[in-house]
Amino acid sequence: MAFSFKNSRGVTYFLHAKATTLKSGKTQTLYFFSKEQKEGVLNAVPAGYAVAETANGLPVLKKA
Repeated sequence: MAFSFKNSRGVTYFLHAKATTLKSGKTQTLYFFSKEQKEGVLNAVPAGYAVAETANGLPVLKKA
């Protein structure tokens, strides 16, 4: 089951992750929310992170 977050306006977002390679060769994981389930959808919030909502109603991950 994909992790979903319903904001204060009633819009549902799904948490995704994507691994990218930086110019230095390191791999970094990017976390983002989308209104649709796409490739890379996560089942839970990563350890050490919490979901917060911006003033505009967009969900973001913050380090706990």
